[in-house]
This record gives sequence, C-alpha cells and structure tokens, in this order.
Amino acid sequence: MIFKAILTSVACCFASAVFANPLPNAALSADVVILGEVHDNAEHHQIQAQALLQVGPSAVVFEMLEPAQAAAVADADRSDWAAFDQEIGWTASGWPDFSIYQPIFEALGDTPVFGATAPRADVRAAFKTNAAEIFGPQAGAFGLDLTLPSEQVEIRKELQFDAHCQAMPREMMGAMVEAQRFLDAHFARVVLEALDADGAPVILITGHGHARTDWGVPVALQFARPDLAVYAVGITEGDTGIPFDHVIETAPAEREDPCAVFKS
Repeated sequence: MIFKAILTSVACCFASAVFANPLPNAALSADVVILGEVHDNAEHHQIQAQALLQVGPSAVVFEMLEPAQAAAVADADRSDWAAFDQEIGWTASGWPDFSIYQPIFEALGDTPVFGATAPRADVRAAFKTNAAEIFGPQAGAFGLDLTLPSEQVEIRKELQFDAHCQAMPREMMGAMVEAQRFLDAHFARVVLEALDADGAPVILITGHGHARTDWGVPVALQFARPDLAVYAVGITEGDTGIPFDHVIETAPAEREDPCAVFKS
C-alpha cells in the first residue's frame, strides 16, 4: 500500500499548471485515490473534476452526501443544475454553495456515487464516549481499538483547538480527536463498500484533513485492507506541512474570517 506514517516527501505543484491532468502517474495505478480539499475553495473542485476525468473511477465517495442523497444522484435532473441541487438536497445540507461543487458532478457522468456522511448522532456519541465503542464490532479492523501515541494526541488536540478558533475549552479537544477518528474510519468503511460493489479505482472526495497520510483515512484503510494501493492528494491553500502522497497548492479562497464571530 502507498502509505507513509511519518512526514513524506511530496511532489508539489501549483494548480494553475495542472488543471488538465492534475494527478501524477503514480495516482493512476492506485485502488483508492483520496482528493482532499478545502471545502469552500472553488478552484479545488475544478481540480477534483479534472482528476475524475483523468482517473475514470468505478465509483466516487462523497464526504458531503448522506447515503440517501447519493442514491438520488443517479436519477437527478442534470439538464437543470438548480433542480439537481434541490433533488439531492445539497444546499439544504449546509455545505458550501452547490455551484462551486457543480464541476465535480458534471465530470461524474453515470459513475456510481456513495454517500459517506456519518449520522450526526453517531458523531456526537463518539465525541461523548470513544470512536471504537460507537463504530461497533468492526472497530478493530480499522485500528480504532488501538491507543494513540501520546505525542500524536497532543498534536491533534492543538490542531483541533486552532481549527475551532481557540474558542472551545482545551479539555474538550480529546473528545474532538475521537470524533475525528470515528469519521476517518467511517469514510474508509464506505470506500471499501464502494470497492466491493464496483471495483477499483474508487475516488474519495473529502476535506484534506481526512486525507493526511499519518492518521487520516489512508491509515484506516491500511488497517482494514493492507493490500490496497491508496494515493492521497492534498489540495491545499499554500504549504500546510500536512503529509500527503502528492500536494497541489492553490491561492486561498476569498472568505470572511471564520473566527470573527468569536472576536466581537
């Protein structure tokens, strides 16, 4: 499996130069290609759309879709993208504007789609207890029964603290790490369902925090199916220091300060 547990050396290129074929050849031989994005960056979704055309996946898994929404994609009206949005319930689900994700759906064709959004009740329960207990009998298969190294836990707590604008109590960050572990394993489980149903290659569309090769979805997949070739692409806004198999850097999207509400 293509997996790096510590920091990897990455091939880094700027998005403007790679729109036509954004992925290196190594990605094209993988069983699973993870395309990690910044959710509200329209350029990232244009790159993902081109990656779909380049890979020609057997199935695509979306973090952003519930299973019922994914099932609705096949029959939704693609002659009217506003109607398509309503039919699959995209805008109603609270993700960034459908128009910036539309290029991905245009590139899909009739490729089967799987929804990986985890039930909110399960995520909340993982936050309150632990990921393994909520995940169920398969927890060990995805590595959730293992205790994380203390150094990694502290790093992850700090990342969660910063990601939540340093506005939540630090003592809650351990619970946030458990919720993140649950999500990584859940996304990996849905990827395997897609592989079993439609064969390789499968593409996962997700946030780039879930694509990192030191503790994200690639790790959960390594535990569950160590024979799989997994290739993780981080589509980032500049140099993040996060380990991926390949990095595509773009300019940051224009956005309001997400932490401004806590500063007023």
